[in-house]
Amino acid sequence: MDIEIKVPSLGESETEATLISWLKQEGDDVAVDDVLAEIESDKITMEITALDSGVLKQIIKQADSTVEPGEVIAIVDDSIKPATVKTDAGQQEMPAAPAPETRAEKAPAPAARAEKAPAGKAKVTPSSPAEAEPAVGTKQAEKPAPTSDSERSEQRVPMSGLRRRIATRLKEAQNTAAMLTTFNEVNLQAVMDLRSRYGAAFQEQHGVKLGFMSFFVRAVCQGLTKHPALNAFIDGDEIAYHNYVDVGIAVSTDKGLVVPVLRDAHLLGLADIEKGIADLAGRARSGGLMPDDLKGGTFSITNGGIYGSMLSTPILNPPQSGILGMHTIQQRPVAENNSVVIRPMMYLALSYDHRLIDGSEAVRFLVTVKETLEYPGSLTLEL
Repeated sequence: MDIEIKVPSLGESETEATLISWLKQEGDDVAVDDVLAEIESDKITMEITALDSGVLKQIIKQADSTVEPGEVIAIVDDSIKPATVKTDAGQQEMPAAPAPETRAEKAPAPAARAEKAPAGKAKVTPSSPAEAEPAVGTKQAEKPAPTSDSERSEQRVPMSGLRRRIATRLKEAQNTAAMLTTFNEVNLQAVMDLRSRYGAAFQEQHGVKLGFMSFFVRAVCQGLTKHPALNAFIDGDEIAYHNYVDVGIAVSTDKGLVVPVLRDAHLLGLADIEKGIADLAGRARSGGLMPDDLKGGTFSITNGGIYGSMLSTPILNPPQSGILGMHTIQQRPVAENNSVVIRPMMYLALSYDHRLIDGSEAVRFLVTVKETLEYPGSLTLEL
């Protein structure tokens, strides 16, 4: 029987992707979980894997083609069993002529598999405008590095489809939104004192460490509750307000940065936020995220501080109207009760869409975030 291999859902507002490579060719044996092809959109790179064993009968869409969700890209004939059958104990060779070597044999085995999708399944590999690297099987050449050779030269390589779409998307964000950034600084001494005093008990009670991000998520939720325009977006001539908060949180992986979404963050305490972030980060780094994990998001948080950034102006993630940038924590002298003391200080940056949000409201939102972090008594530790 012929089995259709289809392009899975790519995520919200993602209507097309590029088929960047085939790791199997027509006539090749296909076993369950074999990687057949790779596609990439402007958010993610995905591996299309087989749900059934057989032989790759027909490739319908060639590499470098534009594909859409649900589109059939290949046919697998499951009436012909492959020469190699995968079992729980590993692989067992069946009496048959050896199949020709394919690129899949040279590709590294994926760290994890995602859940099943119709007529194939996909593993999400993070890619983002902030830090995107070529996926396995792409045609992008290795980046040339400067040498000590006195002879001057330059090397030109094709821009990947992913990089082209990223450039287009970011430029569209700049061209569409009236982006402004407002700044403030926050004294994190109270948060550090809470983590120092209750961190061990918190971890023993909830099985997860008490980090900084949960405090920032809760502070953002309080700010969005008081200033709902930061949690809305413009849709044509209408403003769409949300009665929920879905926070996109940047996660660093070996492939780059990905921004999975923590759903209903406004309903979560610190413990559930830490567990949710740990789950999303773990699946992001193992390749276990699904497109739904990247959908939506009403507000985003990005932390350039983990790379040492002291100050930045984050760019909006359309159609969202606000994004909070965190930065590195520095011990700095500050005035406190008419005395100069050393405190752990962080600069905060809020980029927002001025078409929807007035400057005064953006400033008040950022002050709410600052005050919540400096006086975190309202945030329960659930001990």
